[in-house]
Amino acid sequence: MRLSLDALETLDAIAEQGSFAAAAEVLHRVPSAVTYTVRKLESDLGVALFDRSGRRPVLTPAGQTLLERGRELLRQAESLENRVKQAAHGWETQLSIAVDELVPVSLLFPLIAEFDSMICGTRLRLSTEILGGAWDALADRRADLSVAAPGEVPPGLGLSTERIGYMHFVFVCAPFHPLAEAAEPIPGSVLQHYRAVVVADSSRRLTPRSAGVETGQDTLVMSSLSAKLQAQIAGLGVGFLPAYLAAPDIAAGRLVVRQVQNARDPIPLHLAWRSGEDGRALRWFRQRLLDHAALQRLLTPDHTTAGVNS
Repeated sequence: MRLSLDALETLDAIAEQGSFAAAAEVLHRVPSAVTYTVRKLESDLGVALFDRSGRRPVLTPAGQTLLERGRELLRQAESLENRVKQAAHGWETQLSIAVDELVPVSLLFPLIAEFDSMICGTRLRLSTEILGGAWDALADRRADLSVAAPGEVPPGLGLSTERIGYMHFVFVCAPFHPLAEAAEPIPGSVLQHYRAVVVADSSRRLTPRSAGVETGQDTLVMSSLSAKLQAQIAGLGVGFLPAYLAAPDIAAGRLVVRQVQNARDPIPLHLAWRSGEDGRALRWFRQRLLDHAALQRLLTPDHTTAGVNS
């Protein structure tokens, strides 16, 4: 066997981090060990996996094929490891949780501290997703549990869900933006002439989603909700933001709320997991999240959202 899980993990880390040195850091190895692993793998397979002619290593077609198939093997190996441990003790070896950016990942920190105190041996891995990414992470087996997966449940994926509440949005712009003085409610025909700030869907397999953009409207695409917020404060565009996220900047005068004809309705948020998977750590987090008071407060309209939603 010329392939090993260690070599595939190394290849995956390089592709994710963008360099051998950065991969060595996340793998807790010295850079020379990462370089040796890759060179040995290339020698064993008789192919070049990286093009090293530029400043950063770039996967060759052979390397890209190995990465894609190798990731699937790594997921299968992790699933097997989990099943073996669950068969003996019921606790998963690792639980991967995807959190949609609509809710702060810090809300999970008290639960993680509580979980750690049980010393059950399950490693936790958290990631953040945007738009359809929380659903995609389950389909792609990047996550075992998705928190605040938004909108309708994608059909045909074999997922189980529990609705946890609704996210409310406000349409905002900088006080010096031209739309700050526009007559309300602002029609879509007017919004079309001004750039919208949007976030990129993090889906890899599912069709990317979009929301709150008029047909033909120019967009500025950001990588996160926090970046979208800052871009709108800077007057680089307009758009919808979660009401709780925009509230401090509305209160401080850095953003102003505008009523628009095509208002964005509150969207349902879900806990979601693959049907038939029911390890003890997964069950524990599902139950605790359903009872999580801080999460429920975030998803319940209060004085910070009342009067600014339409």
